Amino acid sequence: MSSPNLKENTKDLLTSHVPMTHPDQTIGNVQEYLEVHGPEFENIDYIYVLNDKKVLMGVLSVKEVLSSDHTLKVSEVMHSNPITVTQDTDPEEIVFLALSHGLKSLPVVENGNIFLGIIAHDDILHIFNQEVQKDIFRFGGIFHKVGEEYTSIKSSSTHMIRSRLPWLIVGVLGGIAAASLIAQFEDLLSSFIALASFIPVMVYMSDAAGTQSEALIIRSMALDPDLSLKNYIIREIKVATVIALVSGIFAGLMAFLTRGNPQLGAIIFLSMFFSIMASVIIATISPLIFKKFNFDPAVATGPLATIVSDITTLAIYLGVALVLLGAI
Repeated sequence: MSSPNLKENTKDLLTSHVPMTHPDQTIGNVQEYLEVHGPEFENIDYIYVLNDKKVLMGVLSVKEVLSSDHTLKVSEVMHSNPITVTQDTDPEEIVFLALSHGLKSLPVVENGNIFLGIIAHDDILHIFNQEVQKDIFRFGGIFHKVGEEYTSIKSSSTHMIRSRLPWLIVGVLGGIAAASLIAQFEDLLSSFIALASFIPVMVYMSDAAGTQSEALIIRSMALDPDLSLKNYIIREIKVATVIALVSGIFAGLMAFLTRGNPQLGAIIFLSMFFSIMASVIIATISPLIFKKFNFDPAVATGPLATIVSDITTLAIYLGVALVLLGAI
């Protein structure tokens, strides 16, 4: 099942039979209105205040209605300029708005703030569940949609094979590219065999750092549509620099102590520092590029980013080794 799309499924998601009132009504009028018609409504989280042209002017909670003076006008108690969505609002933004503002439901409006209905809390939770499931599948390199069938935990074996296999094939191609890269340095590796033993460490550390950055940037983009990318990238580079420096020093020191070779320690330190920095930059920038070209940022994670990161790490590691060993 797909995540709900407001533009395509407005009639299914909209709840229009909700309590509405006029700004000139009194709180007492609203209380009587709820007592008489309350059981008829599909949702009663909020009372929506509309003018004569059905323009949304504000909202009231039931608690505010019950605790306010009967003689007050609705316009004196209502919350003006409520948080609203349109039929074109992205599902992830709906969830973000509801959670970040602590709202049980969101009003849907069209041009001129004309009130159409609401997205109720159960629909918001459904959207949230579907979006999380979609991102988890894509983060693991599983196509969320194959043909007309969407990937879910209840998908058939055949569908799961079709959704998972493409990225794994891409992984094989990436592995072949990495093997071809290593083959170019066979003479170097055979003359300094200790280099080969540290390849798994180098690849793992860059992948781990990149995976952390991928998860953080995708989550931040999903939860905050107004995210300051400049500030985020600057902060991530600062964090990556410290992580790369500490990891590089520690790995280089361990290589020196276990192998008794200062050249190897220097190679491991420099390679790990630059490979972690490169991996974090790739993991942070890739989702932004995908989003710019209107692709789901989650597609940039998992196997694709891992392949690019692995090849980059190997190139940095072997390149640094070639330079340092050639210079010493």
